[in-house]
Amino acid sequence: LVGLPIVLAWAVVGSVSRLYAVPAALIAFVLVVALGIDMPEGALAGLSAALVPQAEFVSPSFSASALISIALPLFIVTMASQNIPGIAVLKVNDYHPDPGPLFATTGLFTLLSAPFGGHAVNLAAITAAMCAGSDSHPDRARRYWSSINAGIAYVVFGLLAGAVTTFVSLAPSVLIEAVAGLALIGAFSSSAVAAFTNAETREAAAITFLVTASGVGFAGVSGAFWGLVAGGLMLALARFAKGKG
Repeated sequence: LVGLPIVLAWAVVGSVSRLYAVPAALIAFVLVVALGIDMPEGALAGLSAALVPQAEFVSPSFSASALISIALPLFIVTMASQNIPGIAVLKVNDYHPDPGPLFATTGLFTLLSAPFGGHAVNLAAITAAMCAGSDSHPDRARRYWSSINAGIAYVVFGLLAGAVTTFVSLAPSVLIEAVAGLALIGAFSSSAVAAFTNAETREAAAITFLVTASGVGFAGVSGAFWGLVAGGLMLALARFAKGKG
């Protein structure tokens, strides 16, 4: 029930304009949290204090254990769940960039951001799905504006990270899941149509989706990577069988 206003806002506004459906859901989220959730004592004071970010120097330390237990798994997870699926999302939307320069660029910016506490810079598969799809702009040549606008929003939210985190932490998890899920419906539908259009690759696409959606994970690597592996193996098997036939 507490998530119903968010769904209704998305559905009603989306029936008039798909472009403003997700912003309407986000506004509904803010209103529900502000007006419909019991704030703990001192929450507003904490929110006000978090509005101004405070820089704090943290001296870096290097160790073999951190390299093996943190850095290497983080690199694998970033490649498996963000960079590789990000390239796949772009290809589904008929963009065909050379992955090499993209990975080199994200790696360079990761090196630059690491001393400031930034996590791995990557192709952000979910953001790519929203920016590269038809909901972003009917004209494929102008969809890059979505990435620019998203970058500006990231900077703003980054500067307000303390306040945003404090505010969102007051909300039940169902509200956050509702906004995130509704934001991805357009990207999911367009990607699904593109993935299942070709009959020859339909089974591989279905296996990729099912394994990824199952959330299965091995060796600390998420289902997004194993879904791609399973789908790729199915596609290779189908092509091998076709070649034999």
